[in-house]
Order: sequence, then C-alpha cells, then structure tokens
Amino acid sequence: MASSIISSATTTTTVVSPQWLFGHLQAPDLVIVDCRFALNDPEWGQQQYNRGHLPGAYFLDLNRDLSRPVSLHGGRHPLPDPMALADKLNQIGLTAQTLVVAYDDARFAFAARLWWLLRWLGHERVAVLDGGLPAYLAAGYPLSPDIPPPRPGQFVPQVQSEMVVGIDGVRASQDLPDVVLIDAREQERYRGEREPIDPIAGHIPGAVNYCWKNVTDEQGYLRSPQALQTYWSEVAPAREIIVYCGSGVTACVNLLALEAAGIKTAKLYAGSWSDWCSYLV
Repeated sequence: MASSIISSATTTTTVVSPQWLFGHLQAPDLVIVDCRFALNDPEWGQQQYNRGHLPGAYFLDLNRDLSRPVSLHGGRHPLPDPMALADKLNQIGLTAQTLVVAYDDARFAFAARLWWLLRWLGHERVAVLDGGLPAYLAAGYPLSPDIPPPRPGQFVPQVQSEMVVGIDGVRASQDLPDVVLIDAREQERYRGEREPIDPIAGHIPGAVNYCWKNVTDEQGYLRSPQALQTYWSEVAPAREIIVYCGSGVTACVNLLALEAAGIKTAKLYAGSWSDWCSYLV
C-alpha cells in the first residue's frame, strides 16, 4: 500500500530519494507528476516534459492546472477550483491509496505547490522528489518521451479550509503576539529593494523573512529534519504561522519544510504579496 511505500522510503513524509523512486517506478499505487515551469516562459515546462520526463510521469501545469484564472484580486496564482483539480487528478489515476511524487528542477518551487494542494484537498500520501530532476539525472537514471495514457481515478476532494488564510485573516493576525507572518521571498524583495513582477515593492507589515531557498542545500536537497528544526526554532512556538510569497507558489516550499521539521501550525496566505499589493494600487 502507499502508506507502507512512503514510510519505507524516507525518514519523513515529505521527500523520496531518486534511488527509491527509480526502484518503484512500476508500483501500481504510485503516480509521478512533472511540475516543471518557468515564470518567464509559461510553455517551457510542457515543452521540457514532451522532450523527456521520468518514465510514466504525467504533467500538471502551474497556470492551467494548479491555479485558477487571475482576477483583480486574489494574486497571480489563485488556488485552483477544487473540483476542477480533482477532475484532472482523476485522469491520472489518483485514489485514496495512491502515493503521489511530484518533481521539478527548481528546488521544489513548483513541486511543493502540488504537494500542498493535494494536502489541501485531503490527500496526505504525497511527497516531492529530493534533489528534483537534477538529482535523478545525476544518478544516471533515464528519461522517456512517452506520454502515459490516462488512468481512471477515484479521488473525492475533502477541502481542508483551515489550511488557507485570506487577506482579512492576515490583517486580523497582524497584532496578535502568538501569530507569525513569514515572507518566503528573497531578502531584496522582502526589503523592497527589487520587485521584478508585482507593481509595488515591499512586504506585509510585521512579516519576518525566511527565504524559501534556504530550506534546501545548493544541490536542491531538503535539509535534514534536525537542521530544519533549528532553522525554524524562533517561529516554532507560535500558535499559528502564516506563510506567503509573491503569489502563493514558493511559499509552499517553506510549508513543506515546516512539515518536515514537525511543525503543524503553518497556513498559506494563498494570494500572497500579489494579492496584498493589489489593494494598494
């Protein structure tokens, strides 16, 4: 079963190694999802997938599959409609027993979005590929251009609404001493020194900065649970942790790392800075 698969794969329920994944490619209760994406070239991920991907992997696109269309507010990558995403997951064979392994080539930047979305929909049997595609290739494992056929699924979403905070919830939490607001962007964006995407630079008042890239090493491997517990030690006592980034995507890397550290109090401000600053222009 997937539960035994994931427990035997790693010491956490957040990552699996390339070696483990390659050895289980034929497992009937495994679904692999390629999440590669480039913000400056939205078609790049699909093109890379078509050229070659992990054998048997399906592709889900950040814009088309893992987000809903953009509107005036709600950020640049609003959360997808749960039933629409569930329909796509049912086309790639998701059941309650399925272990989903998501991967990208960007230190979990997009794979973690799917990891979080599945948990938001009530499916906890999900992990990301540690080290991503670069680690898989470095181990000498092959890619395939073959597109797998659809597989019938039986997934019924059970939305965990408590995992998400909207702008009103963020505003209400700003003066609460036992709530921590984390900005997951790079320091220069947090400080307002550079803003390459959104119309206004800066951060939400009261937020502290924990850049999403810091939870992995230079090769893109998730740091150990012990190292992550140390990294998060100052925020761990909070009653509630709210994480945001530019549009609710890379914040999920921090959420994954908080989970790996055993911290269960973190939520996503899905609209993130792109939603927050849409009320300021």
